Amino acid sequence: MYCDHFGLQQAPFRITPQVEYFYAGAQRGPLLQALLFAIEHDEGIIRISGEVGIGKTMLCRMLIEQLPATTLVIYITNPSLNPAELIATVAHELEIDTTGDHGLLRKIEHRLIGLHGQGRRVIAIIDEAHAMPRESLDQIRLLSNLEIGPRKLMQIVLFGQPELDEILEERAMRSLRERITQSFILTPLDRQQIRDYLRFRLRAAGYKGPDLFSDNVVKLMARASQGLIRRVNIIADKTLLAAFAENTHSITAQHVTAAIQDAHYRHPPPIRTVLICLGIGALLVGAMLFSWQQWPSTTKTQGTNVPPTGLASPLQRPQTSEEPLVAPPPPSPLSERYAPIPEQLGPQARARLVASRADMDHISDQQWFLQLRSIPASNAPTLEHFIPSASKAIDPAQLRLFVVKNDPKQTIGVIYGNYPSAQAAYADLARLPAWIKAGGAFARPYKALRQEKTKATANAAASAPSNGT
Repeated sequence: MYCDHFGLQQAPFRITPQVEYFYAGAQRGPLLQALLFAIEHDEGIIRISGEVGIGKTMLCRMLIEQLPATTLVIYITNPSLNPAELIATVAHELEIDTTGDHGLLRKIEHRLIGLHGQGRRVIAIIDEAHAMPRESLDQIRLLSNLEIGPRKLMQIVLFGQPELDEILEERAMRSLRERITQSFILTPLDRQQIRDYLRFRLRAAGYKGPDLFSDNVVKLMARASQGLIRRVNIIADKTLLAAFAENTHSITAQHVTAAIQDAHYRHPPPIRTVLICLGIGALLVGAMLFSWQQWPSTTKTQGTNVPPTGLASPLQRPQTSEEPLVAPPPPSPLSERYAPIPEQLGPQARARLVASRADMDHISDQQWFLQLRSIPASNAPTLEHFIPSASKAIDPAQLRLFVVKNDPKQTIGVIYGNYPSAQAAYADLARLPAWIKAGGAFARPYKALRQEKTKATANAAASAPSNGT
């Protein structure tokens, strides 16, 4: 309804999973790469858990989309299957005659051995696994036992809500739990990630104007959505509809509030309100202590321990000249503004990072680039696959890496290009190969790298112990 009003080619905030709208920020992209890596290297059972509406199904669809064409995917979306129905479903997907249920597991094993001989891999992906009967979950353990030599004949990936983790902690589930070699948790988006997510979805839908959602608007959306992607989509969709109804292109807090109320989402108490309440409570305690100290001594019960008269209010903190002031770091070349090279980097990524730092010294902060990936250092080995694959599709000379330290973790950014303006960057973004763009690519100025490093440096300085103590 509002697409023409905002210059959109299609609705940007549908809640049904669409792989072209996959957001690779907030660790989604690196997690997808980690899943592909685990599957490629014949790991055991893989578990992915997360709250309702956090993006599990979208990640599942992206996983299926990224698997090689030779992979046979068994995608089970009905969690209520009993053990016999589960085995029959697997057999049906493997094109096995299920007439009579005698020896069906053995038939599945023979079929898997045949597919293995053809060089084909079989992946069973079970969605909503938390809702499966315990007996069916135990049947999954039996399927995971099928192997030939050191290789599993069928790899299993479980997607479920946090209740799945609780079920697997039960003593009766310990045999299945011990076969899970990789566990991942999808976490909610923070406020900055929600801002990036909204921007990415709008651009993917064809929007070319300035940012629609201001800081205040994003703050309201973050509070109401609690970082859950489905809620963000619903609130954003209703917000655009509210602005369209008023025939305006300016999104206001009133539009977001109306959207939140229409979606029946409650505002959690803002942190500012919590802090104010704590401050008032502390002031009341301090006032009571002060009044008690000033009360005439004749009214005090004999033998009562009187606190020292020099007791300081808990809200007061003496200022000492020995406390050093943290000054902002002076401007420096890009190559000096990043954290040490992560130990987890492979040879290709390490060489690329060193070359990128020297190269970016000569790039103005006013230039723009495309951010293709944002990967935690712990998942750095996935770059050894991504870099050569991307280099075949785009100019490898324009593919760069950078590292920002944000204690206690490091993040590796994969960026591309050097553009004189945002318009030029977005024009090239549209020409990226679909599989790269699906990772959540978006345009940014090189100035943003300086700001990220300045913030990380300030945080590290603030948390460091003082030399004067």
